[in-house]
Amino acid sequence: MYACRCCPVILPTGTVVITAKERRQTVADGARANDGAAKQERSGSTRSARLPRDERRAQLLNAALEVFVSNGFHGAAMDEIAETAHVSKPVLYQHFPSKRDLYMALLDSHLAALTELMLSALNSTTDNKERVKAVMRAYYKFIADDDQAHRLVFESDLINDPDVSSRLETFNKTFADAVAHVIAEDTKLPPLEAQLLGRGLAGMAQVSARYWLETDGNLDLDVASDLIYRLAWRGISRFPKES
Repeated sequence: MYACRCCPVILPTGTVVITAKERRQTVADGARANDGAAKQERSGSTRSARLPRDERRAQLLNAALEVFVSNGFHGAAMDEIAETAHVSKPVLYQHFPSKRDLYMALLDSHLAALTELMLSALNSTTDNKERVKAVMRAYYKFIADDDQAHRLVFESDLINDPDVSSRLETFNKTFADAVAHVIAEDTKLPPLEAQLLGRGLAGMAQVSARYWLETDGNLDLDVASDLIYRLAWRGISRFPKES
């Protein structure tokens, strides 16, 4: 039935009348909602989901390790670390107030892991020959499993920083003292002489392993660690016979 615009139109009870203005507003609201959802989806593709604090911290440390090893401490930027971790910079700063704090946390983590690995190898047997072998292999294995961690610890451009060198000295002393204790017990050498041998053995492991890392896998891990173990043991094992 046709009705002119000037005549009233009677609608069934409960019918909602939507004006042209309201229709335009509804369309605009829908467009904004769709645009917001699209932006959120795009953002979700570059930002990681919310994680528990420990998991987020581990994620940030892994990203920082990659950037520090690639660019060095001085060449690394917090922007790049955040981008590598797929988080915003404010999220990164919530966990680590500065680049230095981030680096120190990484250094502490890797030195703690390496210390535990060395002491576990040293205490894995009471046979001193097997101890030397276990320590050498454990050190080489640490580098093989995570060469980035080794580069961060021993090849950083921040290595002369007092806080960094202090941490490295603590690690070296802990390792060398543990070795010296075993040597002194076995050879009955005076503590100072045993400590010197302990430092020598620790240095032998570090220097040789760093060179082995540069061979890019051309020398098998077991062959390399066995060579250094035999060199070390042939020297240490002679002391009881010559005392």
